Amino acid sequence: MLQQGKLRKSLNLADLTFLGLGAIIGSGWLFASLYGAQNAGPSAWIAWIIGAVAVMLIGLVYAELGGALPRSGGIIRYPSYSHGPLAGFLMGFASLIAYSSVAGIEAEAVRGYATSYWHALGTSNHTSLLGWILQFVLLVIFFLINYWSVNIFGKVNSIVTAIKFVVPALTIIIMLTQFKASNFHSHGFAPGGFTGIESAVSTAGIVFAFLGFRQAVDFAGEAKNPQRTVPLAIIMAISLGAVVYVLLQIVFIGAVPASSLAGGWAKLNYSAPFADLAKLLGFAWLAALLQTDALISPSGTGNIYLSSTARVLFAWSRNGTFFKRIGEIDPRTGIPRAALWLAFVLSVFWTLPFPVWSKLVGVVSSATVMTYIVGPVSAAAFRKTAPNLHRPFRLGGMGIVGPLAFIIASLIIYWTGWSIDSWLIGVQIVMFVVYLILSSKMPTDKIPLAQQVKSSIWLVVYYVLMFLVSMLGSKSFGGTGLLATPIDQIVVAIIAIVAYYWGASSGLPQPVFTHDEEEGTAAELSTY
Repeated sequence: MLQQGKLRKSLNLADLTFLGLGAIIGSGWLFASLYGAQNAGPSAWIAWIIGAVAVMLIGLVYAELGGALPRSGGIIRYPSYSHGPLAGFLMGFASLIAYSSVAGIEAEAVRGYATSYWHALGTSNHTSLLGWILQFVLLVIFFLINYWSVNIFGKVNSIVTAIKFVVPALTIIIMLTQFKASNFHSHGFAPGGFTGIESAVSTAGIVFAFLGFRQAVDFAGEAKNPQRTVPLAIIMAISLGAVVYVLLQIVFIGAVPASSLAGGWAKLNYSAPFADLAKLLGFAWLAALLQTDALISPSGTGNIYLSSTARVLFAWSRNGTFFKRIGEIDPRTGIPRAALWLAFVLSVFWTLPFPVWSKLVGVVSSATVMTYIVGPVSAAAFRKTAPNLHRPFRLGGMGIVGPLAFIIASLIIYWTGWSIDSWLIGVQIVMFVVYLILSSKMPTDKIPLAQQVKSSIWLVVYYVLMFLVSMLGSKSFGGTGLLATPIDQIVVAIIAIVAYYWGASSGLPQPVFTHDEEEGTAAELSTY
C-alpha cells in the first residue's frame, strides 16, 4: 500500500489571492462581456454588480468557515461536519460536476479565441477534431504542471496571474478612447428588461467568472497561516475581480461601433469579442495582444481548476463517501495524485462531444452555486452547535448575510433556467436515493443513518421545491409560465428562507471535525 503523505503548507497570502484572482480572470473576461450585452444590452454592467454582490455575500460566509476550519476542499467538508456524511455526499456530487468541467471549458475558450486566426480549429459554435486535440494537449500540460509540486504550481500561477491582470487593464484604457455614451441608450438601456439582467447573471458567464474566489477555500489546507490569509484572499480576489469586470463591460458597450448594432444587442456577434472589436476600431496591435492573452488567461484558470478539482475529490474521499484511493497523498510531493488523475480524466470527458463555451457555462454556474448554498447554513449551524470554535474572522451580521446569501444563490440557480435545472436538480434528488440504497457502504458508525437523514432532509425538500418552481416558472427562464414574474421569484425567496432556517436548525447536535489533512490520519476533534 502506498505510504500516506501530508499536504504541504506552501501558499502565502499573495499565492492564495492570485489563485482566486487567477481563476476569476480567465475565459470570463474574454467572452462574458459579449454574452452579457446580448442578454441585457447596455444594462449588462448592472448584472456584474449583482453577481459581485451575490458572490461577495457567499464569500464572506466562507471567509469565516475557511478561517476557522482550513481544509483542502473545504466547500464539501463543511456540510459533512455540520450535517453529516449524507449532506457531504450530495455536495460532493454537485462539486464533481461544478469543478471537473471548468478546466475543459477553459481549454475550449483557448480554442474558441484561436479560431479567429486558425480556422481549422472550428468556429465559435463548433469544435473540429483538430480543435479538440488542441484542447486535449492543453489539459495534459495543466496536468503535468500540477503533478510535481504544489509550490511550483503556486509560484507559476502567481506569475501568470500578474501577466493576466495587465492585459485587461490595458484593454480598458484603450477602449475608453473609443467610448460612445450614445451606445447606452441604443435600442433601449435594458432591451430585455430586468429579466434580461437576471438571465445574464446566470447564463452569460458572470457568476461563472466570479466563482474563482473559492480557490482560497479549496487550498486552505496547504496555506501558511490560513486563519488570516484565507479570509483576506477571498475578499481581495472578489473585490479586484469586480472592479475589472464592471469596467470591462462598460468599455465594451461604449466601444461597439454603431454598424454592429443594426440588429440590436441580441444580434451582436463576435467570435473573439475583444480581439474582433479591437480590429474593427483599428487597433491591430491590441487585437494581437488579446489573442496572445487568450492563450494565457484561460490556460492559467484551467490550470488552477484542474488542481482544485483534485482537492475537492480528495476532500470527498476524506468525508468517507467516495473511493478511499482518491484520498491518498503522495508522500514525496504532498500532492493527492490519484485525485489529480481522476480530475484530468473528468476534464477531458467534459470536452466530449465537443461542446462550446457558451453551452457549458450555465451548467457550471448553477452546479457551483448549488455547492455554495450549504455554506451559509453550515456557518449558522456551527454558531449554535460549536459556539466555542475559534473564528479568526467572525462575520458580523451573520443573521442577515447568511439568509440573504442563500436567497441570492437560490435565485441564481432559478435564473439559470429549466433546461439546466431540470437535470441538475433532478440528479441531486436521484443521488439522495442512491445514498440510501448504498447506506450499508457509507459511514454510519459515528453518525447513524437516521440522524444523517434528519439533518439533511431539508436539503432534499429544497431541491424538490426548486425543481417544481423552475418547471412552473416564467417562460423567460424556460418554465411553463404558470408562475409569472415576479411571483416566481418571490416563491423562490420564500422557499430559500424556509430552507435556510430549517437547515440551520437541523445541524448535528455536535459537529464532527477532522484534521486528517494536517496529520495524515482520521483523528476526530469531536465526535457525535
